Amino acid sequence: MLEHVLTLITFLPLLGMAAILCLPKSQENSIRWTAAIFSGLSLILACWLWVGPFDSSVAGMQFVEKAPWIPAINANYAMGMDGLSLPLIFLSALIHFIAVFASWGITKSVKGYFALLLLLEVGVNGVFLATDFFLFYVFWEIMLLPMYFLIGIWGGPKREYAAIKFFLYTLFGSVLMLVAMVAIWLKTGGLNGGTFDIIELQQLAKGWAADPSTFLGMKFTTWIFWFLFTGFAIKIPVFPFHTWLPDAHVQAPTPISVILAGILLKLGAYGMLRINFPLAPDAFQHFAWVLATLGVVNIVYGAYVAMAQTDFKRLVAYSSVSHMGYFLLGVAAMTFTGLNGATLQLFTHGTSSAMLFLIVGVIYDRAHHRDLNDFGGLAKRMPYFLGIATIGIFAGLGLPTMSGFISEAMTLMGSYGQFPVHVILSTLGILMTAAFLLYALQRVFLGALPAKYENFKDMSGREAFTLIPFAFLCILIGVMPSLILDKMAATMQSIQEMLSYTVQ
Repeated sequence: MLEHVLTLITFLPLLGMAAILCLPKSQENSIRWTAAIFSGLSLILACWLWVGPFDSSVAGMQFVEKAPWIPAINANYAMGMDGLSLPLIFLSALIHFIAVFASWGITKSVKGYFALLLLLEVGVNGVFLATDFFLFYVFWEIMLLPMYFLIGIWGGPKREYAAIKFFLYTLFGSVLMLVAMVAIWLKTGGLNGGTFDIIELQQLAKGWAADPSTFLGMKFTTWIFWFLFTGFAIKIPVFPFHTWLPDAHVQAPTPISVILAGILLKLGAYGMLRINFPLAPDAFQHFAWVLATLGVVNIVYGAYVAMAQTDFKRLVAYSSVSHMGYFLLGVAAMTFTGLNGATLQLFTHGTSSAMLFLIVGVIYDRAHHRDLNDFGGLAKRMPYFLGIATIGIFAGLGLPTMSGFISEAMTLMGSYGQFPVHVILSTLGILMTAAFLLYALQRVFLGALPAKYENFKDMSGREAFTLIPFAFLCILIGVMPSLILDKMAATMQSIQEMLSYTVQ
């Protein structure tokens, strides 16, 4: 099984989708449990790799699988896992598994919903494990279709607008990625031996960086840097490509918002670390200050706009825009501490943001609205839920002993030597984040309880089942960040060396 474990993690949800399509649409509970079982199997395998055979001392790819796929263009079915992809594949498997149970209340077209949910997991897992650029791109595109329908069919009143906006933004980025990928393939020989192998391309990139020739005034590496960066930046999203995110979050059903914030935003960051920056190290170094500046804009602007929101879900959406800015700032610094903090931020934000959207979902299921000005005093009716929600909010604002504190502190400390002004400005984002999250906590749970909420019940067992794993991880990683940092260390050292490569 070890020889094909990555294939199993990726395609077990596809088998689940096939099983669901074979079930009668009237058997809704069978459909739900089938989705849970196959998504759970991927999670079990991811956990097994984490605690078992994965060797954290190895920087390169492990559990490698490679077979010819499209010989005409030298595209291969190639999969691998290293210290960068391990935490993210675990996070993906966990979030999709939890999302299945968070979707238990979906009653509209149950069969189609859960089939698309599993297809979405196939695309996400495939992106994190593919080591062939062409295969990476195929998995990247697979995600687009189910996400479009999951928002457009099962979303809120303006779901069609939000789904089309998401589709067009993502498609624009995908086209730029495709152009860059074809250019890279042609650069390596095209039909005469061109390659899509990401590891091989990372080695060839050193020669491209040393090539002084230009096209329309820019080097080849500069062109592919910006084409790839734009494609990945839309997914993160980086300002000014962020405008699709709040609309998508507000209109998407709660489980899809959980997946979107918890793991889909991380795909853009992963693509930057795996492909974008290593294939253009000279352009990355030259424009590092631009990335750091964009990171600060994300941090401060996202937090500033979040402060003005009265819709709880839109507030959390802009919070995600802010938190993803730390990734750009930390990576741009090119220090080991900054790079580790930025990468850890992908995991810690994945858990805290997923938890926050689940918290919003629990409240929305009871009140059928998300207006912060219309809540108050829910702690009296939902004391256990208050305890869980407090953990999620404190993790989101980066309270010490919570996971968000470790990643943000490492990012800022690792970036200060390179970008002291940027780091100082970023502290404004920290203050504003604390302000709007504590404001949300106060508006929802404290004060007088409106009479119309007197019949509210505390969270159910299913709701607790979806929230407690994230609460546990927020505390565990806050207290023992080495559980992830040790797994990533060798790979992060290798990536730092690639990004710091000096053209001779």
